[in-house]
Amino acid sequence: MSERLSVLKTYKLYVGGKFPRSESGRVYEVTDAKGKWLANAPLSSRKDARDAVVAARKAFGGWSGATAYNRGQILYRVAEMLEGRRDQYVAEVADAEGLSKSKAAAQVDAAIDRWVWYAGWTDKIAQVVGGGNPVAGPFFNLSSPEPTGVVAVLAPQESSFLGLVSVIAPVIATGNTAVVVASEQSPLPALSLGEVLATSDLPGGVVNILSGRTAEIAAPLAAHQDVNAIDLAGADETLAKELEIAAADNLKRVLRPQPVDNADWSATPGTDRMTAFLETKTVWHPTGALGASGSSY
Repeated sequence: MSERLSVLKTYKLYVGGKFPRSESGRVYEVTDAKGKWLANAPLSSRKDARDAVVAARKAFGGWSGATAYNRGQILYRVAEMLEGRRDQYVAEVADAEGLSKSKAAAQVDAAIDRWVWYAGWTDKIAQVVGGGNPVAGPFFNLSSPEPTGVVAVLAPQESSFLGLVSVIAPVIATGNTAVVVASEQSPLPALSLGEVLATSDLPGGVVNILSGRTAEIAAPLAAHQDVNAIDLAGADETLAKELEIAAADNLKRVLRPQPVDNADWSATPGTDRMTAFLETKTVWHPTGALGASGSSY
C-alpha cells in the first residue's frame, strides 16, 4: 500500500462573502513560532483593499438596517460554529503563537466566549449610550447610537485569534461593516475565520479579511475616501502616526493603538470598542404647547 499524500490547505482572502486569491497573484510564507513552514498566505495588494471597501460599503445598508436583535442572533450563530471548529483553531493558535495545546485552548475558549459576549450587547448598547434628554420646552429630545460606516481594522499582531475577535466583534455588533487586515506573521486563524463567517448567517461583505504586509494594505485603507473609521490596534508607533495623518483627509474616526500585551486581551473588554465607532443621532419632536398645568395632554 502506497503512502498517502496529505492535502495541503490553500488559504484565500475573504471578500464580499467569497474566497478570492489576491489579484496580484502573490503569496508569502507563513511559519510557526520556531520558523517551520505552515502555509502560503495571499499577499494582498492595494486593489484587494479597494475591492474589500466596495464590498463593505455594499453590505452596510442591509447590516446597519437589520434589527439589533437579529444582529445578535447572527453573531451568536457564528460563536456556535466557532465552537464546532474549536480543535482546528487550537492547532492554528498553538502554531501561530508558540503555545502549548492547553494554553492555546484557553485562548480559543476565551475568543469564543468574547464573541458570545458581544452578541449579547447588540440590543443593549443603545440603552447605555442613548436615551431621553431633559429639555426646557414642548419637545421630546431623544439620542440614539448609529453605526459610523465602513471601518478598517488592523488586527493585533501577537494575539492571532483572541485579539482578532476582540477587534472584529464590537465593530460589527453595532452595525458597522469591516475590512480587516490580519496579523502579518500569524494570519491563518483570521483566514480560517472567514470560512466560518461564510457558512454562518452573516451577510457577505459585512466582514472582509485580507492578509499580507500590514503597512502595504493599511496605507490605502487609511487614505480611502469611503472608509469612515480605522482601528490601529495592529500598527506600531511609526505606522500608526502615518496612518493617522492619512486618515485626517476625510475626518475618519481613529482608534489609536493601546499598549496591550497578549494576556490583556483576556480582560473584560467593556464597551469602549463598541462606542468608538458609533455616532449619536439626536431627534427633537414637538409635543405641543404646554398649558398652565405644564402638559398639553
